[in-house]
Amino acid sequence: MFTGIVEELGEVVRLTGTSGDSALVAVRGPVVTSDARHGDSIAVNGVCLTVVDVDGDVFTADVMGETLRRSSLGVLRPGDPVNLERAATLGSRLGGHLVQGHVDGVGEILGREPAELWETVRFSLPPALARYVVEKGSITVDGVSLTVVEATGTSLSVGLIPTTLKLTTLGHKGVGDPVNLEVDVLAKYVERLLAAGTGAVAGATAAGTADPTGTGAARTGGEL
Repeated sequence: MFTGIVEELGEVVRLTGTSGDSALVAVRGPVVTSDARHGDSIAVNGVCLTVVDVDGDVFTADVMGETLRRSSLGVLRPGDPVNLERAATLGSRLGGHLVQGHVDGVGEILGREPAELWETVRFSLPPALARYVVEKGSITVDGVSLTVVEATGTSLSVGLIPTTLKLTTLGHKGVGDPVNLEVDVLAKYVERLLAAGTGAVAGATAAGTADPTGTGAARTGGEL
């Protein structure tokens, strides 16, 4: 679990095997490797990866096919900057929101509107994710916890402060560049629970287990 507060801007050292069903990525990050061990979790551009090796300030992680298909990690190249965050601990401050590091889809930057003290950035939104994104709700973009300024069925916009622009990949990307999106997991659980509840009620009614009269006698078939 993560909080969406990027700890440092790392650098891709190498990425091999992306044409197949798995890949191996090596990333330089002095902060996140300072206490990293085999088996630890580190989010790379919002994707939770498991450390398999640490060599100085470089860690290596395996990337499976599903991750390559659902995220933008496969298009990274040596030298590219990446957002890095270590997994949260029980004593961590929740400065952002609960982030799993399980990317739901990839969007792209549609436009940037600089202002005096911040910048508004608009991203495309895959249709399947639109129902989970609401104005003033939370979303993770390339591992950065952000507040949604505006949301439509096909896009969303956020406001980025100078610190975010300077210390994350979002300040370096241009129009057309891909970004990893993770919607608020609470929204997905609520949807699933509501759907399950509706199905249970419908099933009970169809089976005749409901007793609208309150007499304790359930209706079955066409009988009263």
